[in-house]
Amino acid sequence: MALSESRIVASATRLQSREKVLSDIVVAVETRFIQAESDPSANRYLFAYTITITNHSSSPSQLLNRYWLITNGDGKKEEVHGPGVVGEQPKLNPGEAFRYTSGAVLETAVGTMEGHYEFQGDDGDLFQVAIPPFSLAVPNVVH
Repeated sequence: MALSESRIVASATRLQSREKVLSDIVVAVETRFIQAESDPSANRYLFAYTITITNHSSSPSQLLNRYWLITNGDGKKEEVHGPGVVGEQPKLNPGEAFRYTSGAVLETAVGTMEGHYEFQGDDGDLFQVAIPPFSLAVPNVVH
């Protein structure tokens, strides 16, 4: 299986390329192309993404909802939203992390994902953690 991996980190402590100041919740994304389950002749490209969410604040927060905007190489957009991630609404105490893997199927060899998570702090306040755009791409494909 050919793997292509990219990483993006969204955090409150740094502002560099592919990083964005957000909150004390850090979201790190790793992506890879799943060649064995893709079929380019049928315009089916499967990508896996692994997300690690870490709470660097001094109080607990719970992930309630997710929103994704998935854009393929032709500009076709799909919105995905709902409660939690992979069937869970993890509560993260200070210093804790939650890691999960999910996937996206595109009709093109390249695309992007971006979105946000909605959290609830221990004080009951709701807040969003934005996830900057990250690439989904078959290795060695130029778009």
